[in-house]
Amino acid sequence: MMTIVRITVLEAARRRLVWALVALTIVMVVLTGWGFERLVTLARGRGVSELQLTVGLSQTVILVAFMFSFVLAMTAAFFAAPALAADIDSGVAQAMLARPLRRSQLLLGKWLGLSIVIAAYAVAAGVVELAVIRFLTGYAPPDPAGAVGYLTAEAIALLTLALVLGARLPGIASGAIVVAVYGLAWVAGVMGAVGAFFNTPALVQAAEASRVLVPIDGLWRGAVFSLEPPAVLFVAAQESRFQGNPFFAGEPPSAAFLAWTLLWVAAVLAVGIWAFRRREI
Repeated sequence: MMTIVRITVLEAARRRLVWALVALTIVMVVLTGWGFERLVTLARGRGVSELQLTVGLSQTVILVAFMFSFVLAMTAAFFAAPALAADIDSGVAQAMLARPLRRSQLLLGKWLGLSIVIAAYAVAAGVVELAVIRFLTGYAPPDPAGAVGYLTAEAIALLTLALVLGARLPGIASGAIVVAVYGLAWVAGVMGAVGAFFNTPALVQAAEASRVLVPIDGLWRGAVFSLEPPAVLFVAAQESRFQGNPFFAGEPPSAAFLAWTLLWVAAVLAVGIWAFRRREI
């Protein structure tokens, strides 16, 4: 299986998409760094208090994190969706499985290799982005490692779903489904926040159910909480309207939710192995 992992990592590194993504990430870091520097300079020049500036910077960092989570989601979906589907359609999988290689080993090797690539990109891009912001503004979120970790976990969860769907469906269809699932999960989280603000239990329960079915929104809210300074939590305790803000999280994910996320990934992989074994190639 480790041979499949190595081949997957090397294949991903050779793809032009990876280098295009790296170039776009560099552009994004430069532009956002310039924007943060201008924001701080103009705010201090106009006499904005440090508390207001901290709150504003934290919310802007969360907005950038959301943009980054979207990039990670798309990358995970379109890297993983054709990973098995393309090999099956081209006959490469048939040639590989003619050797003493189990289908489960092929799927798990692909998953582990792609997870390494996505995690490496997420950690490198996240660390560079937050380091540039701190260098230019002096601001650092309270738990940057936690934020990057949650975003990475979110991408790996989507990658897992895309890879498993690709074991039975064409790559394009699998990628489109995963993108739709990502969007629906985020919308469900927003509706849950709105339901909490307007005291509508049905919306809150629907949002909680969506986090059980697909733990994407819960991981995103973990990243949000990790990026919120105590000043934001203090203001949120005084202002009830913060509860309806989709870019606010009043508490981190529970240990039970994190355990469920690990179980969810394992269960999806198990279903994928079962489905892949029953597909003719």
